[in-house]
Amino acid sequence: MAVATVRPATDDDVGAIMAIQDRTWRTAYAGLLPEEAFASLTSEAARAHWTDAVHAGDDFHLLVAVEGGEVVGYCAAAHYPGADDRSIAEVSALLVEPRWGRRGHGGRLLATAAAALRAAGPESGRAWVPEADTASRRFYARAGWEPDGAARSLDTGSGTVREIRVGGTLDLQLVE
Repeated sequence: MAVATVRPATDDDVGAIMAIQDRTWRTAYAGLLPEEAFASLTSEAARAHWTDAVHAGDDFHLLVAVEGGEVVGYCAAAHYPGADDRSIAEVSALLVEPRWGRRGHGGRLLATAAAALRAAGPESGRAWVPEADTASRRFYARAGWEPDGAARSLDTGSGTVREIRVGGTLDLQLVE
């Protein structure tokens, strides 16, 4: 098996990140999102968004999972300092290309993001997951992140997608 690592994303990773998001969303969210949503994933606006994310700063982490020299997944996570000494740590995206799934990349990405977020102060984190995405919900549950009762509906342009919020500790340990 090739060596698998997680590292901060660079400008050279933007194309791979876009391709992973496109393939993963088309697989996981077919029937949930309209074609226009999928088409936007490979647009110049998306490229600019991900390029900006690479350079977002200390409170934002864009990480990539690499196996055998190939980018196979990514995680975007941020620390939002609060005005009242509380802060929020949020994983806004964590995707592994489907053909690279079940090899520990998601867990490595989440544990690495959690360590970076925890270093900024928060002890717990959260993520929003489509309610219908049972694979992602199971993934977060294995990390000890459970639904906290919050839900929201996102307008897709042709309907809505209900998301639930999961949360848990940022004190995650990598199991090799």
